[in-house]
Amino acid sequence: MTLDRRSFFAASAGLSLLPLAAHAQDDAAEKRLREDWAWLGRYASDNARLKASGEAVGIVFMGDSITEGWRDKRPGFFANGRVCRGIGGQTTPQMLLRMMADVVALRPRAVHIMAGTNDIAGNTGPMTRQQTYDNLTAMTQIAQANGLDVILASVPPAASFPWRPGLETIAPIAEINAWIEAFADEAGAIWVDYGPALGDGKGAIRAGLANDGVHPEAAGYSEMEKVVDPILRRMQV
Repeated sequence: MTLDRRSFFAASAGLSLLPLAAHAQDDAAEKRLREDWAWLGRYASDNARLKASGEAVGIVFMGDSITEGWRDKRPGFFANGRVCRGIGGQTTPQMLLRMMADVVALRPRAVHIMAGTNDIAGNTGPMTRQQTYDNLTAMTQIAQANGLDVILASVPPAASFPWRPGLETIAPIAEINAWIEAFADEAGAIWVDYGPALGDGKGAIRAGLANDGVHPEAAGYSEMEKVVDPILRRMQV
């Protein structure tokens, strides 16, 4: 394809703006981490709208980009009182700080917590397994102390994280999931394991279910819904 001079210069100008746009995004992210580390402002207006509307909230889905992407790629799943409160890139300490504002304040009957991917990746700095477990424990205790039923979800399978090349992921995911399953039984929470629906049996997500080996596509979320829908129907949320 041949570009005329006007198109060439327009395209060149657009390319030259890409580093500036990326730099602006980095600056915005850095500013947010300084001023609102947990990003409590992300859903503040929608939380206020929900509370003012009097709409009944059945269940809140708390999580990171995997939860956020669920709403984006399967919006029909988030209807009839199902609320998404996923934020891309977040770790369990950030989610813990959001539990009151983004979950409890909405007065749902239940919460679905899926977290741990970004703890392994060290998105907010190095974390021990115990720190992850402590945060999941605290989120569960906050929910239960406020009368919420708790669904604790497995960390989805991933053979690698594209944003952390070379990082071992399969063993840490398996380790965290073994702990979550045991803790859910001990705490009286509901354990939901998406691994068999998503995984290839070797620790990776099956081909065609994720665009990058981590974040499900619509087909991946559809498989997850087959696992969790019977649980949600029993809970009537």
